[in-house]
Amino acid sequence: MSKDKIINVQGYEIRVSLVNNEDFISLTDMVKAFDDGNSLIEKWIRNINTIEFLGVWESMYNGDFKLPEFEEFRSKAGLNSFTLSPKKWAEFTGAIGIFSKSGRHGGGTFAHRDIAFEFGSWLSPQFKLFLIKEFQRLKELESNQYNLEWNVKRVLTKANYALHTEAIKEYILPQLNIEHDKEWIIYANEADLLNVALFGCTAKMWKEANPAISQKVKNMRDVASINELTVLSNLESLNSILIKNNVDKRTRFDQLRMVADAQMKSLEKVDFMKSLKRLTNDTYIKEGNSNASISEKASEFDGSFGGAISKISKAGKPKSK
Repeated sequence: MSKDKIINVQGYEIRVSLVNNEDFISLTDMVKAFDDGNSLIEKWIRNINTIEFLGVWESMYNGDFKLPEFEEFRSKAGLNSFTLSPKKWAEFTGAIGIFSKSGRHGGGTFAHRDIAFEFGSWLSPQFKLFLIKEFQRLKELESNQYNLEWNVKRVLTKANYALHTEAIKEYILPQLNIEHDKEWIIYANEADLLNVALFGCTAKMWKEANPAISQKVKNMRDVASINELTVLSNLESLNSILIKNNVDKRTRFDQLRMVADAQMKSLEKVDFMKSLKRLTNDTYIKEGNSNASISEKASEFDGSFGGAISKISKAGKPKSK
């Protein structure tokens, strides 16, 4: 079980626990906002409407749910002598939607978010709306955190050239006298044709000039920057086209070298840090007035909204802080 997350609903901290990749919300924390909070959970769970709702939920998501025991609880609901606790409900029916855990700080009764929202309606529709709002905010933050982490890694990878000098230039790069000595082109394989067009030397020359480094990595492409590898990929595609068009090796090299120089210069001009800032601005959630959002939702109800609150909120009035 992962560490609980915290959401703040009307000034009260409510824990959200991830269990089997499902969110469970603390009912124990939810009732802290109400008078007689300690007894509200048992009052709610022994209600016939609650038992029927829990039975439907368990039937949908729990293949091991014990229907006979459920029917027995439902038949007794409403009797003055009938009592029920979340722990008893889970033990007798095999329910998975509600569980209780012990512990001085992390203990309490937790319910799947579907059930917790239903409990919130029973406590107070207004409280439920605030609860849903803050829960959604938590999930958006979590989602954006993962997206941000992925985007940062992706952009920083792209920004490798901007943040550091080209890695390959940190090592010795033997240079051919490309302008005057072109006999090597006749004997060069296609890989080295690309290497010289981009890096200015063959793979063999690089290894001979960097014996210690070449023992740790396969070749100079392993220490190339992301910009260089991007251009190299483009050169491979271009070279294959030129070969299919029967372009001779010397002409192909001249064209490949020209394209490599042009593309490297273009990539050097890209401001990757500006791109990173733009991604961050899009990713983080814009802070708004949560009270206004709730009011907007509440305004969608008709004039009976106030009456509905007084009828459904029999559990008690929220405590004033």
